[in-house]
Amino acid sequence: MIAEQVRERVRRDGVDLASDSELVGRYVRDEVRRYSEKALGGSLPLLVDEAMATRQVVASLTGFGPLQPFFDDPSIEEIWINAPNKVFIARNGVAELTAVVLADTEVRDLVERMLQSSGRRVDLSSPFVDASLPDGSRLHVVIPDVTSKHWAVNVRKFSSRIRDLMTLVELGSLTTQSAEFLHLSVRAGANILVSGATQSGKTTMLGALLSAALPSERVVTVEETFELDLAAPDHVAMQCRQPSLEGSGEISLRRLIKEALRMRPDRIVVGEVREAESLDLLIALNSGLPGMSSIHANNARDALVKLSTLPLLAGRNIDSSFVVPTVASTIDLVVHCELARSGQRRVIEILAPTGARDDTGIESTMLFALVGGVLTSTGLQPDRLEKYHRLGFDPTSILTGRAA
Repeated sequence: MIAEQVRERVRRDGVDLASDSELVGRYVRDEVRRYSEKALGGSLPLLVDEAMATRQVVASLTGFGPLQPFFDDPSIEEIWINAPNKVFIARNGVAELTAVVLADTEVRDLVERMLQSSGRRVDLSSPFVDASLPDGSRLHVVIPDVTSKHWAVNVRKFSSRIRDLMTLVELGSLTTQSAEFLHLSVRAGANILVSGATQSGKTTMLGALLSAALPSERVVTVEETFELDLAAPDHVAMQCRQPSLEGSGEISLRRLIKEALRMRPDRIVVGEVREAESLDLLIALNSGLPGMSSIHANNARDALVKLSTLPLLAGRNIDSSFVVPTVASTIDLVVHCELARSGQRRVIEILAPTGARDDTGIESTMLFALVGGVLTSTGLQPDRLEKYHRLGFDPTSILTGRAA
């Protein structure tokens, strides 16, 4: 009731609450005070907590209503809605059902509010949408009749607390030894593929790896929707664009990779490869340009197999006789991430392709593996060390644990 009174006043006054947070607070406090005066007269129920009521109304007008407390809670990393009475959150990798119950109209209103700043839409002609929220969180929505009855909403909250590899060491995702090796590899210009399942921390790992790049490097990142958050001084970020209502204006990941190559990058990063854009990434990396990407896979070796298969989707003139050798010679490291049952995200494998092929696909050397729950060096080293030696680096002392 109070929110409706505020909306009515906004329409009457012709103001824009989204651009003035102070005005929002003043309007809401005015209406809460009027409501309390009427309640004291006995015509309305009394407010138990006026300050709480004010915060809730402000959230419903400018925030995300009943979901706003989840956005405000830094320990919550993901929010999703399966149905109006099934709102879930994930905290430290563990899912839990909340007590929040919404109406169908509330879900739609929340989605419209989330999409407002993105310029993207969801409707019967476009029943899926990926978008970035103003705080960097990622929104994904699917609507009926693709879903059975209700709108399915997923928000992967943006977290800026993980900025570098040493933070991952502190969180237990990496060991100091593996972090030092990865830092050296990034500085050497190694091409790194980050693999793992959904929610295993692939994007976070990409961001942490990029923190090891030289400040003088020009980094160009391309993603379906913005997720990477880099502190690099020379950084250009691009995202895909959906087609308009007329079906025109779409910008694909393949197009963005090609455009990125025209922007004088020192390093190119593709948020994730899923389809034919993997071919464009391989061509870019094969030209001598350092780069990184992530990919969904069950383990590090499967990631190489998948990267050798996805480019075949680019057309009938692309075959494995070109793709497999290119993957073998181009990718220097595969870093595989896992979301453990406890909710901890950690790296469990670091693999180095040798550049050769064997009967099973691409020959590779396991540099780090999980032993007794700890990421441990195998004592082996990559077969290809030219990139390290070119810059005067020697990873042997790190990998073997011996002083140089």
